[in-house]
Amino acid sequence: MFGHVRLFLLLSVLFWTALGGAVSAQGNSATQPDFAQWQTLADRAKNAIDAARASDAAFEMIRSELVSSRQQFLAASGLNSERIETLQSQINALGPPPENAQEAPEIATRRAELNQQLQKVRAPVVAAEEAYNLADGLIREIDRILAERRAANLLSRNDTPLNPALWFDAVSSLGETVASMVSEVKTPWASDRYRADLRKNLPVVLTLFFIGLVLLLRGRKWSVAAGNYFRRFGGAGTGTWSFLVSLGRIIIPIIGVVFISGAIISTGVVGPRVSKLVESLPEWAMVLLMLRWLCEQLFSKRDEDALFAFAQERRAELRFYGSLLSVLYVGNDILHQLMDLENASANEQAVVAFPILVVAAIILFRLGQILVKAIHVPNDADEDQTQKSGVALFLKIAGQISIVVAVTTPFIAGLGYTNLAASILYPTIKSLTVIGLAAVLHRFLADVYCWLSGRGEEGKDSLVPVLIAFALSIVILVPLALIWGARPSEILELWKLFNNGFSLGDTRVSPSDFLIFAVIFAALYMLTRLFQNALKTSLLPKTHLDVGAQNAVVSGVGYLGIFFAALIAITSAGIDLSGFAIVAGALSVGVGFGLQTIVQNFVSGIILLIERPIAEGDWIEVNGSMGYVRDISVRSTRIETFDRTDVIIPNADFISGTVTNYTRGNTIGRLIAPVGVAYGTDTRRVETILREIAEAHPMVLANPPPNIVFQGFGADSLDFEIRAILRDVNWVLSVKSDINHEIAKRFAAEGIEIPFAQRDIWLRNPEALRPTSDDGADT
Repeated sequence: MFGHVRLFLLLSVLFWTALGGAVSAQGNSATQPDFAQWQTLADRAKNAIDAARASDAAFEMIRSELVSSRQQFLAASGLNSERIETLQSQINALGPPPENAQEAPEIATRRAELNQQLQKVRAPVVAAEEAYNLADGLIREIDRILAERRAANLLSRNDTPLNPALWFDAVSSLGETVASMVSEVKTPWASDRYRADLRKNLPVVLTLFFIGLVLLLRGRKWSVAAGNYFRRFGGAGTGTWSFLVSLGRIIIPIIGVVFISGAIISTGVVGPRVSKLVESLPEWAMVLLMLRWLCEQLFSKRDEDALFAFAQERRAELRFYGSLLSVLYVGNDILHQLMDLENASANEQAVVAFPILVVAAIILFRLGQILVKAIHVPNDADEDQTQKSGVALFLKIAGQISIVVAVTTPFIAGLGYTNLAASILYPTIKSLTVIGLAAVLHRFLADVYCWLSGRGEEGKDSLVPVLIAFALSIVILVPLALIWGARPSEILELWKLFNNGFSLGDTRVSPSDFLIFAVIFAALYMLTRLFQNALKTSLLPKTHLDVGAQNAVVSGVGYLGIFFAALIAITSAGIDLSGFAIVAGALSVGVGFGLQTIVQNFVSGIILLIERPIAEGDWIEVNGSMGYVRDISVRSTRIETFDRTDVIIPNADFISGTVTNYTRGNTIGRLIAPVGVAYGTDTRRVETILREIAEAHPMVLANPPPNIVFQGFGADSLDFEIRAILRDVNWVLSVKSDINHEIAKRFAAEGIEIPFAQRDIWLRNPEALRPTSDDGADT
């Protein structure tokens, strides 16, 4: 498993090396390949493919050479590109040759010379393209042969390991291997020279062994103590430091195992067989320690540190089973190495591996059962629990897959398909391990972001942790592919194809181009934001522009900055967009019809930001909606009504419709308060009282003074109006309420009646209401 991890780290290094090489290669000219050496390599590859008898290692070596040559041919496809372009432009300048008429001799001679030069400079390019296609075809044929061999190996059938007749041979072969190793250890002790050398090296051996033993026995306790020390301080960075310190539970004991293995080898007592096992000790220790550490991170004893919210007893069970699986994995690897030392047969290896496979399947089955009963989310769950439901669903699916694998693989191995069973069971366990590592790493990176951003636990609900999870999901595809049988050369092949990029017309776009574009655009975008912030906080507040105009300037600078940032980044990356001109022209017609409303609102938004007929904080009325302007964007404007609801209005309505702005320029506005009194009331007295009430209110301006208007003779009352100018029209409802209260109070004190509505009822046939006697006479 850790061979895959090491390869994954190597691929990561190759990733950045390839990007750096791609960036530097933009300014370097390609060199012409050695076609004679290539022909020798191509013939050797063809013979190996035709014979199909070479070993997998030999095919991999040939394939590596073919990939290297193919990369040279790809680079050589750009040979003489400037010269070819110049010659082609010269030929185009001569114009097309006439179809019927005879061309002038000078022009015909010049055209022939240019065509001959063009063919000469294009010759190495054509040869490189032909060689590239041949190398690519040979690589595909080698991949096909290796894939067929791998499939044949997986589907190969041995004798069933359940046959007791095979057990004695398998145990005997294993016993012979152990006996030969014991003999290797005993043999040097009979030599006086060895004993003398051992006495000479004994101080070094004892020192290495003592250091290794101390690190192995005390390293975990030191790490736990350091973690508890950092946990006492609390704060946002506690989780980050605790995670880093917890890595000491793996690193320190592994260093101790390295010292111990070095001490054993320094004794000289080990032979070639034993030394191979001793050299594997650090790797086996890494498997045991890492899986134990991973289980502690995923299913911690502390509820607040556990990544998955299982019950306490379930977490203890998961930790135990995870550690036991690591022991089985190491045991299986040890047995395989022991059987390979004596070149044991496939049947003997299958018999030895079968018990471990069955035990591992039983444990995986139990793990699957626990995962299926994952985090329970009730129907009335809150938002946090609802987010965990996705994790519960994933765990349940992983548990179901584990159960299916655990049930089927022992039967497959029992039928004799041991390789197939092992290639399903152990990759499943490794895949769960890699996914668990990704989950732990995601929590660590999210904690780092929350710590550095200063947002604390709130930062975990932001977009950055989601992006981190997406990036990790992409990254773990590489180790998962390697776990499930993908060859490293296939992964590198995919990466090289990806790094070579793709063609857009006459331009080849590679990931390095996107990287350059992203870096330059991000830098210029940050500069734009910094400049906007400087304008908003330092420069514009010192001008006579209002807040709305300042926001308009800041927004305009932002749009221009993003436009120029994208333009400069595209130009710097060398991406030629001229090939998109025709496509963009064709699409613009359809986009114009389909997005005309959006474009109309966008243009209207720009007009609003420039002309500023309304500004943030204005009290406006448009299309029957009244409220305060809270935000003006390029597509729409948000107003807040008096009942505290937001209304989103397209900007086109402000340009084409009628807008009433009650507070544009200043907040002074008029109040109209109607009131009616009973007929017979002294109208002059009413006018005096209303004027006194209006002039007494602090929000009413004295200049111009309030005006009392005798509107006329209503159906039920004498109608008056108070018309006053307020200092702030935003308080019109409050002022109107205060004035009405004061009117009611003063009218009651003065004995002035505010009449009810009066109606006179006339009966057209009143005689119909008179009662009549039985004989029809009126009574």
